[in-house]
Amino acid sequence: MTDVTSTIRPAVGQASRKPGVTFVRLLYVYAVLFIVASIVLIPLVTTALGGFKTLGDLRTNPFGLPDMWQWQNYGDILFSERYWRMLWNSLFISVFTVVLTLAVAGMAAFTLAHIRFFGSGYLLNYFLLGLMFPVATAILPLFIRIRDLGLLDNPWGVILPQVAFGLGMSILLMRNFFRNVPQELFDAAFVDGCSYIRFFWSVTLPLSRPIIATVGIVAFVQSWNNYIIPLILLTSESNYPWPLGIMSYRGEYGTDWQLILAFITLTILPTIIVFFAAQKHIIAGLTAGAVKG
Repeated sequence: MTDVTSTIRPAVGQASRKPGVTFVRLLYVYAVLFIVASIVLIPLVTTALGGFKTLGDLRTNPFGLPDMWQWQNYGDILFSERYWRMLWNSLFISVFTVVLTLAVAGMAAFTLAHIRFFGSGYLLNYFLLGLMFPVATAILPLFIRIRDLGLLDNPWGVILPQVAFGLGMSILLMRNFFRNVPQELFDAAFVDGCSYIRFFWSVTLPLSRPIIATVGIVAFVQSWNNYIIPLILLTSESNYPWPLGIMSYRGEYGTDWQLILAFITLTILPTIIVFFAAQKHIIAGLTAGAVKG
């Protein structure tokens, strides 16, 4: 009876794996991926093509190819001083946001992951509370606090709130990664007289490059694309980052939509390049389990 059952089971398994079933499954997967890719790519392509049109062509044919390619729309933006000044402002704000986020979140995550003290769970929950509320709910008290600190119309008045709002997710990701560092490394290091600070600097950080890259890229992209905080806290155009540059093309009686679309395309292009260049690091940081060694 056992021999008959063992003979029937492979036959049933082979019968269930029909080529038609596999083809339908692959067709379903590719159809879903195509729909998702279309939802993402169509607005990007439409925006990029809109920057090559005239205002009249954009109104009559918003989704098609330009009748005449207006390369000067992108050229006027690229060769303007305002564009590069906003680029420098965005780089300054984004880089220091990333540096401070990694420094503060890394130390806090290491402490919450490996050091036991009274109230550590409550402290972690306090950091995670920031994930429950959008930035818009704190605009008024944030404006008042930044004004009292004398940081209105100052890049640091944008950097510090961005770091504060990004700490919750950053600490959560880094803490989960730090907890997977093998306990044997701690025991060996502490036997040799290694302190927590030195272990964090010499052992944990070199092993945590994937999660550091992930948190850094996420913080950079969020800071680069942030609109509402600079809009509220920056008042002079000389301090505007790239997301606020679209206001420069809005007039009292009309708006140069073709220039706005060209400016938006040039603004999001660096973040797309950074994301694709660091895609492997992001996946490794989010999916990394225990450190193998």
